[in-house]
Amino acid sequence: MNFKLLCLFIIIPLAFSCSGDLNTTASSENNNATKPNILLIIADDMGLDATPVYNIGIEKPTMPNLESMTSNGIRFNNLWSYPTCTPTRSSIITGKYGFRTNVMKVDDELSMSETSLQKYLDNSSSGYNHAIIGKWHLSKEANHPTNMGVGYYAGLLTGGVNSYTNWNFTENGQTSTSSEYTTTKFTDLAINWVDNQTEPWFLWLAYNAPHTPFHLPPNDLHTKGLLPTDEASINANPLPYYMAMLEAMDTEIGRLLNSMSEIEKENTVIIFIGDNGTPGQVVQEYSSQRSKGTVYQGGVNVPMIISGKGITRINETEEALINTTDIFATVTDLAETGTSQIHDSKSFKELFTISNTNFRDFVYTEIGNDSGGSDCTIRNATHKYILFDNGDEALYDLTNTFIESSNLLNYSQLPLNNASSQAKDLLTSELNTLKNN
Repeated sequence: MNFKLLCLFIIIPLAFSCSGDLNTTASSENNNATKPNILLIIADDMGLDATPVYNIGIEKPTMPNLESMTSNGIRFNNLWSYPTCTPTRSSIITGKYGFRTNVMKVDDELSMSETSLQKYLDNSSSGYNHAIIGKWHLSKEANHPTNMGVGYYAGLLTGGVNSYTNWNFTENGQTSTSSEYTTTKFTDLAINWVDNQTEPWFLWLAYNAPHTPFHLPPNDLHTKGLLPTDEASINANPLPYYMAMLEAMDTEIGRLLNSMSEIEKENTVIIFIGDNGTPGQVVQEYSSQRSKGTVYQGGVNVPMIISGKGITRINETEEALINTTDIFATVTDLAETGTSQIHDSKSFKELFTISNTNFRDFVYTEIGNDSGGSDCTIRNATHKYILFDNGDEALYDLTNTFIESSNLLNYSQLPLNNASSQAKDLLTSELNTLKNN
């Protein structure tokens, strides 16, 4: 055989073999490259009344970055959280209701037997790097985030600080004292972590702002001016300080987003939520007795704004009923794990492109008490039912008022009309099924 022809026969199969290997590698890299980054931002103690883009509350903070997210994305009107910090965070990281994990009130500890969202991403070979920066509040043990499978943790383990500039900072199991303003510190850490990522990433950025203690942030972070900083002045009128803390958070969110390249921002889904309602000292329109810490709307109906990669609904409002548990499945769905429903969690990724007010028939939440009991509540599109630990009941028609001013089960309101009677039967039946499932 001609020597040149023999060489050609040998080289061509090798070329095809090498080409196939290269294409497989390139395909894998391209699949990872098309996966979106996911940025979950959690504000601490921020209800609808304190959020600029919602029509509840008279005084609003100046938050241009949040407003920009809204104008370029979707505002969700019916997200239910838990009434306090700890169980909301547990519901997100496990995709489970609190009565299933025994995390139902402040300072309950999340068992390490639970599979965290981050560990689930790893177990599913998602290819995502992940971190939680900021407030943890699922255990006071320094290694708890790492033991739960979080790739990188840095922030505040406890529910709050005595001072935003004198607090215990924990990073990957080591705790020290920090004098840096928490909102700025968490943003610096987020910028550094994102800047070092070469794979798709999921960042859970949990600010402790605007949680107490109310104070005046650094002047370059807000628009409220030179308010007096003595404790008596703040206690006498805490609202402008609370608003200034929200503005400082928004300024720092803007700094994080501006630190990212245009390509990275365009490939990032941003989910912004509040973890529970506004505290009673600064709540607006809702009763101070029906705010944070209660299962009334002022305690559990919180903001959620989503923008970024894959969001084709621009400057739209969504009325679908959603639980904070649903964030688990939504993140796993975005990460292309093949999971869109798990535990008490259902992905709402479909709502990024099309409205579906029938996404859920019901949403549920609860709050535990020290005696071991709980207040729990469930709603559908029109009515909300509350069963208190002492056996009392309440029923509200939410189509008439968002502030639950008229309990339809009060003696003066009885008998129920047909629509409300049917709603009560449906809600109590669903509640019994849920709690016994």
